[in-house]
Amino acid sequence: MKIATFNINGIKARHAALLDWLDEAQPDVALLQEIKSVDEGFPREPFEERGYNVETHGQKGFNGVAILSKLPLEDVTRGLPGDDEDEQARWIEATVVGETQALRLCGLYLPNGNPAPGPKYDYKMAWMERLEARARALLADEMPAMMAGDYNVIPQAEDAAKPEAWTEDALYLPQTRAAFRRILNLGFTEAFRTRHPEPGHYSFWDYQAGAWQRNNGIRIDHILLTPQAADLMRDVQIDRDIRGRDKPSDHVPVWVDMAC
Repeated sequence: MKIATFNINGIKARHAALLDWLDEAQPDVALLQEIKSVDEGFPREPFEERGYNVETHGQKGFNGVAILSKLPLEDVTRGLPGDDEDEQARWIEATVVGETQALRLCGLYLPNGNPAPGPKYDYKMAWMERLEARARALLADEMPAMMAGDYNVIPQAEDAAKPEAWTEDALYLPQTRAAFRRILNLGFTEAFRTRHPEPGHYSFWDYQAGAWQRNNGIRIDHILLTPQAADLMRDVQIDRDIRGRDKPSDHVPVWVDMAC
C-alpha cells in the first residue's frame, strides 16, 4: 500500500499538477493539505473517475485537509480532539482497509506559528499539545497507525539547507523541536529519517529568491508511524522532482510503502 502526504497549496491552483502526479505515482492513498476549499467546492469528479474515494475537511480560502483513497475508508473523523472551539480545518483521520491489514491514517496540517512569539505561536504550541494527546491515544489502541502531513517543524539542522536562517522562525525554535521530539519519544518512528539519515533531503522550497534553483530547502513534511505500523514499512521516499514542474506547489509529496 503506497501512502503519500502532499501539501498541494490550493486544489484549484494545483488541480492539473495533482492529477498528473497521481497518474504517474499511482498512490493507493494520498493525504492532502492546504486544499483551501470548502467541502462543496472540492472538485471530486476527476479523482473519483480515477478510482479514489474522496473525504475532505475544508475551509474557505485557508487550510483544509483531504484523503484520496483507492481502498475502502471507514470511521472518518474530522478535527483534532481537545478544543471544541477550534474552527481551523487541519486534521482528518480514517481507517483504510488493505488486503491483509487495516491502518489508521491521520492527515494533518500543523499551524505555522509565525510570528513568534505571539498568539499564532501560542496556537501552534497548544495544537501540538493536543497532537501529543492524540498520539498517546493511537499508541494505546495498538492498531497500526500513522500521522502524516505538513508538520511545519524542522526537526534538526540536517533538515535545512541553511539552518542558521531559521533560528528565529517558529518552525525551528527550540520549543517547537522539543514538542516534536516529545511525540516521537512516545514510541513513534519518523519514517523518512529512519531510512535516510543523511542531510540534504527537503520537502519544501519557497517560491522566493530562487530557493528551488539553489536547493535552499527544508524538510517539514513527515510521516510518523506507531510501532505496529513501523513493522509494516517497506520503503519511503520524497518525490523531489515534482517541485521543478509547471505551476508546482512549494511542497513535494513524501510517500511510504506499507505491507498492508
